[in-house]
Amino acid sequence: TTTKRQKLSGPLVFNAKTAELMSHHQVEVNQSYPKEGWVEEDPKEIIQSVYECIERTCEKLHQLKIDISNIKAVGVTNQRETTLVWDKETGEPLYNAIVWLDLRTQSTVEGLINKTPGQNKNHLKHKTGLPISTYFSAVKLRWLLDNVDEVRQAVLSERAMFGTVDSWIIWCLTGGRNGGVHCTDVTNASRTMLFNIHTMDWDPELCRYFDVPMEILPKVRSSSEIYGWMKSSSLTGIPISGCLGDQSAALVGQMCFKEGQAKNTYGTGCFLLKNTGTKPVMSDHGLLTTVAYKMGKEEPACYALEGSVAIAGAVVRWLKDNMGIVQSSSEIETLAAAAGSSYGCYFVPAFSGLYAPYWEPSARGIICGLTQFTNRNHLAFAALEAVCFQTREILEAMNQDSGVPLTMLQVDGGMTSNRLLMQLQADILCMSVVRPTMSETTALGAAMAAGAAEGVEVWNLNPDHLPHITSEKYIPQINCDESEFRFARWKKAVQRAMNWETIEPCCSSNGTLYSCCMPLTCTL
Repeated sequence: TTTKRQKLSGPLVFNAKTAELMSHHQVEVNQSYPKEGWVEEDPKEIIQSVYECIERTCEKLHQLKIDISNIKAVGVTNQRETTLVWDKETGEPLYNAIVWLDLRTQSTVEGLINKTPGQNKNHLKHKTGLPISTYFSAVKLRWLLDNVDEVRQAVLSERAMFGTVDSWIIWCLTGGRNGGVHCTDVTNASRTMLFNIHTMDWDPELCRYFDVPMEILPKVRSSSEIYGWMKSSSLTGIPISGCLGDQSAALVGQMCFKEGQAKNTYGTGCFLLKNTGTKPVMSDHGLLTTVAYKMGKEEPACYALEGSVAIAGAVVRWLKDNMGIVQSSSEIETLAAAAGSSYGCYFVPAFSGLYAPYWEPSARGIICGLTQFTNRNHLAFAALEAVCFQTREILEAMNQDSGVPLTMLQVDGGMTSNRLLMQLQADILCMSVVRPTMSETTALGAAMAAGAAEGVEVWNLNPDHLPHITSEKYIPQINCDESEFRFARWKKAVQRAMNWETIEPCCSSNGTLYSCCMPLTCTL
């Protein structure tokens, strides 16, 4: 049975001088779960939602007596790694988009790692900055090529186009099968495992490794240049001139343009990025090296160290949809505040394995330290703490890799409206946490890239001209020794979540496959 959840999609309009949010509109887009561990979205629903939101936003601007001719450029930001293939002749998607946290490629990943020297998941890291993982687009594309006849046939007849969601949206908005521009930007390309982060282009050796035909790949462009012009909707004729993967967009929207600045975005997952300047820093502690942004054709690329947590806001959705423990996402703050502590309960939400710094796909979720006293309030508190502990693990790895400890964390994303979570984060990190009062920093980053592009130039990214964004600051309120104790207990819980799914035989001698066996890993 396919179950459905919602996420939000929509355009936001910003004032290029003040960064003030002028208008926006959002609609729900379904995520489907056709099998255990599978997560998909309908590409046609994605683009239809974009068109609907454009029209509703333009109507709202009209009601505000703002002429839409004042809109000078469009920027695109998107979920990175979410992978799709479509037919350039019909304009039709050839399969649903496979979402970034989808786990169906587990056996594909195992096969790829097994063919590396020493079975090393970091075999391609020197070129890509990434470990071989279910997370990245190349393994999702490999799965599509191996398992979907329509995709294979389209590749053979030279009709296939691959892209992440940014490529699909830009291609559709610029005309689709009637002259649509097939491109992506360096930040999204750097998450595919097909892109060389040193040469800043698709890598023939990587494409051969994954057996991906290079002709289906989009052209790689900078994050800030005119890619094409809108061909339909109320914005026809307006240039599309900015493109950033969502976490890079948030880094730009937080104005982390200086080396050493960092931000953490709390969404479905958690993503902590630290600007490392124009030279990529390779991690020895389980972090990713990624392209932060490239603000123009002739501008240098800037890089970032990134720590990715698969489950952050998704743990609240799980408590609501799967367990019925909360009735709405906002209720978790009330429940957790009523408890005031987890009373020794620890929750490791490794629903999709563990991402940074462990990269352990065999981990599974675990709740431990339960007593007869534990109730749903304590579990709500433990869920919020889990988000904060995962962030601390990444921050410690980042400090070790960069050699320069962070002293303040800038935050954004939907979960940051939870004040208890923000105070918990400051307490667990033993450092200040700063949240902008305008939380839509991801969309702001895409708008800044679009407005700054050559030929548009309505937004000045010079440090002296950046707008001032008001913010609120959370200061640690507990003793650091208590924070250390709680963090040590968390790490103990993480170890218990490790290696849950194994490749050890767990089937009966008569060949019965029990439910304890994972279909992808069982030795039978």
